Amino acid sequence: MSRRQFPRPRLTSDDDTGCHVLHVDMDAFYASATLLDHPHLRGTPVIIGGGHRGVVLSATYEARAFGVSAAMPMSRAVRLCPTATVLPPDHDRYQAISEAVMAVFAQVTPFVEPLSLDEAFLDVAGAIRRLGPPATIAATLRDTIADEQGITCSIGVAPTKFVAKLASGLAKPDGMIVVPVDEVVPFVQQLPVGALWGVGERTEEALHRLGLRTVADIAHTPVETMRRALGETGVHLHALAWGRDERTVTPTRREKSISSDETFAHDIDDPQEIRRRLLRLAERTSARARAAGYVGRTVSIKVRFADFTTITRATTLSQATDVSREVYAAAVRLFDALALQRARVRLVGVKLEGLVEADRAPMQGMLGEPDHGWREADRAVDRAGARFGSGVVRPASLVGLSGRRPPPRGGRA
Repeated sequence: MSRRQFPRPRLTSDDDTGCHVLHVDMDAFYASATLLDHPHLRGTPVIIGGGHRGVVLSATYEARAFGVSAAMPMSRAVRLCPTATVLPPDHDRYQAISEAVMAVFAQVTPFVEPLSLDEAFLDVAGAIRRLGPPATIAATLRDTIADEQGITCSIGVAPTKFVAKLASGLAKPDGMIVVPVDEVVPFVQQLPVGALWGVGERTEEALHRLGLRTVADIAHTPVETMRRALGETGVHLHALAWGRDERTVTPTRREKSISSDETFAHDIDDPQEIRRRLLRLAERTSARARAAGYVGRTVSIKVRFADFTTITRATTLSQATDVSREVYAAAVRLFDALALQRARVRLVGVKLEGLVEADRAPMQGMLGEPDHGWREADRAVDRAGARFGSGVVRPASLVGLSGRRPPPRGGRA
């Protein structure tokens, strides 16, 4: 059963006193953001993903009704929902919307803990006097995001992070659930064990083997029995079953890496062609780093072969960078060091790690380097792309390598 298909537990009130933790989660974020450019497809099954050999990034709820889910192979998703329209992802658009949403959160409270581009915890205890009760703040956030960004979100309002996240998932899509302090325990214990945060398929199977089907079953199992069965995980689940979660909202979790990868339509065994793909990925990764305001010192590549064997290699630079030329040079050195002999490659990726904020990173100029160099050239390309569309300016070696988004396909395209 999907984590989003659990029946909503009964609540007897919507008293938000003491419920200062909000979990805000965008609804089908990548699909919703993509549909901003395709409004005629709203209400229809749409799948966001790469080529036929890639995986699903997101899907509209109409496509999910057919069993399509994130990380599913695209080939299987299209078989499950043959009438779906398949659209390519637009990571620059997602990043821009995410930054705008996070800026809205920051206007409410400095206690914002992003979990990803499309979800975050907020502690609004200090904003209640200024903005009203937690439920009112949550309603305002939902309206603001819908008005300014054209997408919807679901919010859980609760006294703890665990219960708030649980509530936001049960409120989807485009809803809000307030879990009063005195109803936390019955709210949680009405749910099946698979609803608990951190319970995956294997843990769920282990709990079922113990005869534990509901959260109430876990709550009424001695904690030492849970420890013997599942170790510290069992102790943690026992605490959650009673609604106990001591974690606080921790502001500003810095992005640890920025990456781009590409699954080829056909396996490639030509090293020169793979270098061209690495160049495009280095350009894309560097542009995303610049847009996010980061530079990084570690460049890594990922290479996946036709038999799905995957290897990674990394190198640390002398100083942090966001320059496409420097990221590519590091990536191609790593690739050439592999000394592949006509190996059939299915996927390559480029990642920039060890990120720091660009305005805090010292930049040491090279002896004899002109005042205006590759960094300024990259920023000029960024400005051109923002005005005329990404890919309008590209290295000469990438001319002829299709960087445009493929046209929508599927029964409703």
